[in-house]
Formats: sequence, C-alpha cells, structure tokens
Amino acid sequence: MQFSEIPGLPETKAHLLNAVKNNHLAHALLFYGPEGSANLTMPLALATYLYCQNPTETDSCGTCPACQRMAKLVMPDLNFAFPVIAKAKETDKDNDQKVDMLANWRKFVLEQPYGNVHDYIYFNGFEKKQLNISVGAARQIIQTLSLVSFEGGYKIMMIWGVEFLNPQAANALLKILEEPQQKTIFMLITTQPEQLLTTILSRTQKVMVRGFTDEEIHEYLVSSGLCDDQTAMQISMIADGNLREAMRLVNQVEDQQVSWIRNWFRLCHGKQLKDIFALSDSFHKFDKEAQKSILQTGMNVLREILLKNASVDSLLRTKGDDREFINKISGNVLKEDHIPGLYELFNKAHYHLERNGNAKLIFTDLSMEVVLLMAKID
Repeated sequence: MQFSEIPGLPETKAHLLNAVKNNHLAHALLFYGPEGSANLTMPLALATYLYCQNPTETDSCGTCPACQRMAKLVMPDLNFAFPVIAKAKETDKDNDQKVDMLANWRKFVLEQPYGNVHDYIYFNGFEKKQLNISVGAARQIIQTLSLVSFEGGYKIMMIWGVEFLNPQAANALLKILEEPQQKTIFMLITTQPEQLLTTILSRTQKVMVRGFTDEEIHEYLVSSGLCDDQTAMQISMIADGNLREAMRLVNQVEDQQVSWIRNWFRLCHGKQLKDIFALSDSFHKFDKEAQKSILQTGMNVLREILLKNASVDSLLRTKGDDREFINKISGNVLKEDHIPGLYELFNKAHYHLERNGNAKLIFTDLSMEVVLLMAKID
C-alpha cells in the first residue's frame, strides 16, 4: 500500500511524512477513524514508506524489494495482531491455527482494505463467535518485539481492532507500549477509540483519519474505472464518506437507488397503492444490505430536502435529475417541519431490518406511514 493509492486525505499524509522526515514519529501511534475510512490503509502506507529503500518526498517508490514485499504484506519485520475467536485455554494446536489465521488476515486486507469487523467475521466464518485479543496474544506480541530486527530497520507491530484487547491483555502491553526497544513502532487501529482503556490512550499519539469527502470518493471511483461519472456522483453521495460502502454500492450497481427512491416518493404522494405494493415485493427481493442501503438513500434524500428548505444550497450534494427532484419536492410537497417525522420512520424501518424483520412488511408499513403523512400535508 502506498500513499498514492489512498484517495485524498492530503493533510493526514503530509502530517505523517513530516513526522518521518523530522524524526518526530512517535513509537506508538493510534489510527482512528469512522468505518470505511483509511484508518488501516494509512498505517500500511506509512509502514511501506518506512521500509522503502528509495523513498521520494511524498511516497514510497513502489518498485524496490521492500515495497514489493509490503505489497504482499510479507515483510519479515512487519507483525500483525488482530482479534480471533476467544478460547478458554490456549494450546499448541491453537498456535498452529494462528499461522493459518495470519494467512487469512493478509488475504482479507489485500482484498478488502476498507472492510470492517463484520466483513472480517464473515470472511473467516466467525459468525456468532466471540472475538478478542487475548493475554496469550499479548505475550506473543511482547516476545516477538524482544527479538532483533531481521533487516536492521524498524520493527512494526500493527494491532487491528485494538478495541478487542481484553483488559488483562491491554495491561500486559502497557510497559512495552511506554518503553519499547529502539526502532520499534506500534500502530494501533480502531474505529472505536472510546472503548480503549485510558492507560492505552495515554501512551499513544493519536492520528485521526477522517472520512472521505464526496469529491475524493467520486474521483477514486472514476479514476479506478469502477463506474462512470454519473454513477460515481450518486454513489459518493449515498456512501457519505465511507469508501467501503461506496465499493459495495458499485458492486451491486446501486446507482439506480436514488431514482428508485424518487419513484417511491411520487407513488406515495399520488396514493398509488397498487404500485406501492408491487414496489414492496421488489424491495423484498433485494438482499439485506441492499435493502438497508435503499433506506439510507432515502435518508440522504431527506437531508437534501431539509437543506433545500433551509436555503442552504451550497451544502446540497445532488446534481442533475436528482437535484431537480429535490427542488420540486422540497417546499411544495415536504416542508422542513415534516423531515424529523420522516427520519424517525426511516430509522425505525432500518432498526427492524437490522433485527431480521420481514422486509416486505417493514417497507409496506413505512410506505403507508409516508402516504398518510403526505395526505395530511395536502
């Protein structure tokens, strides 16, 4: 992973590069950011830069042996720790399994660098299992970092999902976090820094990795050849800074979602119940993630309507036909006072979908609520 492969985030990249160049890089870094951010890819790019044999002012070279090994995550001095299934007792057999888990971890990161914990769980078949980073794993970290560097450079310990450290494991790492051996760097990665022990937080330098802007996601999708300009424009709005979500939307061809929501709002406003019931059947046939994404799209449309009603056009993210729809429905059909009630309805439907409710009944109920609300407005 190189800095150039990460969309945007120039301020974070510059901060890390300046720290390296000025020899101010802390020995324990905590990378935190929202789901779908570069909180994993950024430390990987930093590690590549530290190991690169011919770094430039702004990035690793990408061609030297070290960069090529980093591209496969097989650098001998780069170590990983990550949550696995909690075990009552660790055995030698468990240690054999960890070797396979490391291979799976590398594969997961290379295939889904912006994936979240749920993606990791499904990737490894850990459904309905409790995950943690155990005391045994903490001892293994300490033992690994006590060894001499293979190539005489940095020894890096990257702990992904650091919020899964159980309290005993976290306490076991406090001393080495505070006083590691020379040229040892910890890179802790999380989306939930509030769940970490204060003793861990106090021993790290925080690197906040913000979510991506719509423009950064749009440019990435187009330049990567993943979709056309119009599709990228719609997806970047729906993704709301989450590149994982944007990639998923591309794969499921979700660029039709905004027009789908537009059509649904029109049907609700026209009280066309037969067509609404048919749309409920269509909604039921989507997979669960697509259903949730449609509801998210609806909430994004409500946000646009709210901004339009408040005359804050500069913050609107829709363009083209979508903007024209927002202009027509805001004020004339849905006013500012109606948006909170609609938000509550969408959130309620999303809540029940998350808990495996019947999608057809959920969407039909949501539709009837919207029909009644619009009827009162008229």
